[in-house]
Amino acid sequence: MKIRVWLLATAAFIAPAAAALAQSHPAPAPSQPAPAKPAGPATTVEGVTVRADPNAVRADIDRRSYSVANDLQATTGSIADALRGVPGVQVDVQGNVSLRGDSNVTILVDGKPSGMFNGDGRADALQQMPADQIERVEVMTNPSAAFSPDGAAGIINLVTKRARRGAAQRSATVRGNVGTDGRYNGGVSGSMMSGPLTLSGDAGFRHDRQEFDVEIDRERFDSGSGQFLESRQDLESEGTGDARSLRGSLDYDINDALRFSAEVRHRAMAFDTRSEEAYEGEDAAGAIVSLYGREADTTFERANTGGFVRLRRQLEGSEHDLTGDLAYEHTTGERRSRATTVYDLPVQPDLYEDIRSEFAADTWRLKVDYNRPMPGDARLKVGSEFEIGSNEYDNSGERGTAPGATLPVPALTNRFLYDQNLQALYVTYQRPFGDLTAQFGLRYEAVQIDINQVTSAITDENSYRGLYPSLHLAYELDEDHQLTVSYSRRIQRPGPQDLNPYVVYLDPFNLRAGNPDLKPQITDSFEAAWQRRDGPNFLLATLFWRDSRDGVTDVVRDLGGGVFLTTRENLAESRAGGLELVANGKLTSTLSYNVTGTAFWNEIDGSGFAGGEERSGWTLSGFGQLSWQATPRDFVQLSGHLMGDRLIPQGEVKGGGMLNLGYRHKFSDKLSMVVTAQDLLGTARFEQVIDTPLIRERARREMNFQAVYVGFSWTFGAPRRGPERFEFDTSGGVPPG
Repeated sequence: MKIRVWLLATAAFIAPAAAALAQSHPAPAPSQPAPAKPAGPATTVEGVTVRADPNAVRADIDRRSYSVANDLQATTGSIADALRGVPGVQVDVQGNVSLRGDSNVTILVDGKPSGMFNGDGRADALQQMPADQIERVEVMTNPSAAFSPDGAAGIINLVTKRARRGAAQRSATVRGNVGTDGRYNGGVSGSMMSGPLTLSGDAGFRHDRQEFDVEIDRERFDSGSGQFLESRQDLESEGTGDARSLRGSLDYDINDALRFSAEVRHRAMAFDTRSEEAYEGEDAAGAIVSLYGREADTTFERANTGGFVRLRRQLEGSEHDLTGDLAYEHTTGERRSRATTVYDLPVQPDLYEDIRSEFAADTWRLKVDYNRPMPGDARLKVGSEFEIGSNEYDNSGERGTAPGATLPVPALTNRFLYDQNLQALYVTYQRPFGDLTAQFGLRYEAVQIDINQVTSAITDENSYRGLYPSLHLAYELDEDHQLTVSYSRRIQRPGPQDLNPYVVYLDPFNLRAGNPDLKPQITDSFEAAWQRRDGPNFLLATLFWRDSRDGVTDVVRDLGGGVFLTTRENLAESRAGGLELVANGKLTSTLSYNVTGTAFWNEIDGSGFAGGEERSGWTLSGFGQLSWQATPRDFVQLSGHLMGDRLIPQGEVKGGGMLNLGYRHKFSDKLSMVVTAQDLLGTARFEQVIDTPLIRERARREMNFQAVYVGFSWTFGAPRRGPERFEFDTSGGVPPG
C-alpha cells in the first residue's frame, strides 16, 4: 500500500511539472557539443602511443573524479588500495575509510548504494574485493540535492569499467596476479556490440593472507583502592580469505529515443582466521590475579546479490530525458567464533564457546529522474526516490567444557529486526550567468524506522522528515582558472547495529552494544576552492568547514572486574575545518606526479558522557605518487601515503603510513606485465589511545601488509586507443556515443 501511494505521489509531482515545462518552455534545438581540448602531443614508437592524459583529474560543479587506470597498486590490489591514492580519502590498515578525517562516508557503486560496502563488514569487504574493475573514483564532499544526504563527510562513488559506443565490436581482457605468501588474484572482462545490443560482463577473484599482532595495555581506576589497576592483552592472528565478483549487463536501444538496460551482479567474500591470545591482570599491589590463554577460530562471510532494470526515454532536444530505475539487492553475512579459554588464575575449568552472528538484508529502490534543458543554457533535474529495506540479525551462543558438550546460553541469543522506509523528492536547477554558473538544489526526505528486539519483546518506531538544501557556485576567472563555492546539509543516520541494545560478546573482557536512543547526526558543510588547469597539469586548493551536532561515536565504559563495554553515544557537537591541496600533472615529458596534502583542525565535545571532554587539535595527511614513463613500453611508479593523528571523544588514533612501488612493461598493446611491492618499509600499523580520568588504554595493531605481486594482462580483440573518454555518468549503463 505504501509503495502504491508513493508511486501516485511521484507521478503527481513529476508529470504536471514536466507537462507545464514542455508547454511553457519548448526544448531548445539540439546543439553540437563543444569540441574537446586537444589531449596534448602524442608520441608513437613501435605501435605504442604515449599521450598526456587530461582525464586523470576532472571537476564538475558538484564533484571531482580521479582516474585509477594508471595506479599500479589498484591493478593488483583491493579497493582499499585504490582508494588510498584518491585526494581527500584516507584508508587505515584495518580498511576504515574517511574523507578529510571523517569516517561517516557513503560508498556507492555506479551511483547506487551497495550492501557490500555498508555496515560493520564494510572495512573487511574493501580490503578483500579486487579493484581491477574500478575505472575511476568520484568524490563528492558537498553532493547536490540529487543525491541522498546520507554520509556526513560526503560520498565516494566507485565507477566501474564499462563498454563504450565506438569501441571494438568484440573484446575481452584476462588478468592474473601471483603474490608472496600464497596470495593471488585475477579476472576476466569482455563486451560485445551488435547493432542496438550491447553486452558486457566481468568476473574477478582474490585470495589474500593476513597476519597481525595486537597489544592492549589498560589501566582502570579502582575506587576501592584509589589506584589504577593494570592489565595486558596480547593476540597473534593469521588467516586467509577469498573474494569473488560477477557482473553481467545489457543495453538495448529499442529505437533512437528509447533504451532498456539491465544488470545482475554478485559479490562475496569469506575469511578464516586463527588466533592465540594471552591475558593478565593485576591487583592494587601489582600481583597478577587474572591469567588466561585463549585460542579461537573465526570465520566471516559476506555476500551481496542484486540487479536493476532501467528504461530511459530520450525526449525532444539534447539532454532532455526521463529515466525510471528499479533495483533490488540481497545481502547476507555470518561471523562465527569457536574458542577455548584456559584459566590459570583464578583456577577454573576450561571454557569452550561457539558464538554465531548472522544477518540478512533486502532492499528495493525505485528512482525516477526527469532532466530538461532550459532557456539560457540552464538545466533542470526533478526526481523522486523510494526505498524499502528489511534487516534481520540473529545471534546465538553455546558454552561448555569442550566441543560436543555445550549448552545454549540465553544471554548470547538474540533476534533483532530493523525496517526502514524512505521517500524522497528533489529538484536541482543549474544556470550560467555570464562567467558565473549556479546550481540550486533542494531535497525532501521522509524516513520511517521500525525496530523489533524480538528476544526482549521490545518494539519501537521513529519517523522524521527533513529538507536538505545544496548550493554550488562556479566562477570562471579565465579559460583555465575557476573559483567554486558550495554548501550542503548532510545527515548520518545510525545503522541497524548502532541501535541494537543487545550486548555482543567479543571475549571475556570486551563487550559491545548499540544504543536505541541514538539520534541522526546533522552536518552543515561549506567549501571554497580555486582550481587551475594548464595542459596536463591540474592544481586545486580547497578550504572546508563542517559543523555537526549529535554525531554518533564509540564510547568505552568500565563495567568492573576488568570488563569493558563499547557502546554508541551522540556527541553534543563537533567542528572541523582545514585546507586541502591537490597537484597533478607532468614534471617532464616522461615524469608525472600526483600529490595531495590535507591539514585540518577538529574540535569535538564529548562532555555529555562519562570520561568525555572537549578536545581539539590539528591533523596532517597526504599522498604522493611519482610516475616515470622510462620508455614507451616501461612504466615505473613510486607512491606513499601518510595519515596523521586524529581525535576521538576519549583520546586519539595515532597516524601511520605506507610506501609502495610498481612497474609495468607493455610487450604490445594487447599484452602487459605488472610487478608491485606494497609496504616496502613495513610501517603499516594502527594504534588507538584512550585517556580519561577513569580509563587509560593503548591498543596497537601491527599487520603484515608487505607483499609482492607479479601479473599479466591479455586483451583479445581490437584494443581501445586514444585517451579514455570521460563522462559524469552514474547510471551504470553504456555511456552515450
